Amino acid sequence: MTKGPISIDTPLRYAGPPPKACDVVVLGGGVIGVMTAWFLAERGFSVTLCEKGRIAGEQSSRNWGWIRQQGRDLAELPIMMESLRLWAGLSQSLGPALGFRQDGVMYLARSQSEMAGFEVWMAQAQAMGLDVQLQSTAQVYDHLPDATPQWLGGLFTASDARAEPWAAVPLMAEGAVARGAVLVENCAVRRLDVQGGRVSGVYTEHGRIACDQVVVAGGAWSALFLAAEGVHIPQLSVLASVAQTVALPEVFAGNAADDRFAFRRRQDGSYTLAPGARHDFFLGPDAFRHFGAFLPVLKKDFKSTKFRAAAPKDYPDAWRTPRRWEGDMISPFERLRVLDPKPNLNALSEVQDNFALAFPHIGRPALQRTWAGMIDTIPDVVPVIDRVAAIPGLVIATGLCGHGFGIGPGMGRVVADLVADRPIGHDLHRFRLSRFRDGSRLVPGPTL
Repeated sequence: MTKGPISIDTPLRYAGPPPKACDVVVLGGGVIGVMTAWFLAERGFSVTLCEKGRIAGEQSSRNWGWIRQQGRDLAELPIMMESLRLWAGLSQSLGPALGFRQDGVMYLARSQSEMAGFEVWMAQAQAMGLDVQLQSTAQVYDHLPDATPQWLGGLFTASDARAEPWAAVPLMAEGAVARGAVLVENCAVRRLDVQGGRVSGVYTEHGRIACDQVVVAGGAWSALFLAAEGVHIPQLSVLASVAQTVALPEVFAGNAADDRFAFRRRQDGSYTLAPGARHDFFLGPDAFRHFGAFLPVLKKDFKSTKFRAAAPKDYPDAWRTPRRWEGDMISPFERLRVLDPKPNLNALSEVQDNFALAFPHIGRPALQRTWAGMIDTIPDVVPVIDRVAAIPGLVIATGLCGHGFGIGPGMGRVVADLVADRPIGHDLHRFRLSRFRDGSRLVPGPTL
């Protein structure tokens, strides 16, 4: 099992070759793609998952490891509640290496305005059956008895959980294969093959695969792939930096965050640390193209965003990344197999300082590992989960906006049943593709 985020140096496990034909091709080997393949295989479909680099090589092994219902957009919350139940089942079937534990999520507030926001969201979530509770100052320090006084209160959901990202998604991939899915790494899908106005296959770097349906679950790469097919979504990516400490005394068994830093306990006694809200953003052609759509959320996050002049070479929104290519040409997805950005070490140093201020009995924690990932975002901070009416057979499942790891099992089930034309069980209206062109106002979800 890998000891850190998965990268292009991680040994190849699913070498292929891909089949010549199947029912469904899933593009992307993150948690959404893997769990979509899992459930499609369970439903009797022949499914091939094509990953340009490594399974879980990007954000699915680089996230915080939180499995949270707390703070979700209310349209996502029912799917997330289902997902938590699925995580519990996965823990039973895939074993302790998954790292699943339900020790809760705590949001910590430094201001009355934050507490007021918590209270509004809590009332709505409680009405939907969530076990979320507002926490007084005293209750916060019951959970964090060794912390210095700095928080007015908090929000706590005891049923929320955590898992180990770089172990969990590869284990899910093994489960998908056990159910009959075919996974192929180092296999970029270059273009769709559209015949008679509908999907008839895909062109990969290893040849054509005939299929009736394609699911685009390519994370930060989805918009680039879709634009080549004439399907445009306002999707950008931000860089999020993360670190793992050495083993430390326990200060809280679950996950916690305020506006300065976030932390969670790991299986080995270390902690995952990250900036609470800070991220880096590379300016590129799509950033200017979608500036208006992102303006509302940008206003909220402006102070926590570090702008950089240009994305590294071959990134999805780099200035020289090609926007058009054919199925027999080398595509951008082969030029850069895995997004492996350098973390913002200054931001992580501030996190170490803030952790030391909160827990002076431990002091400034030593780090054994740092990394970063690119989080794909949508202006209203909810995903696109929909069929593409203009290209029958094409389904989009992207833009999870940093929410993908926890909601992955539930969303995979939803996407699989969307493909299979089975009852979804949830209202997907907020996630529709048409919202970007039907005049709807894009209202950002909660930024708790």
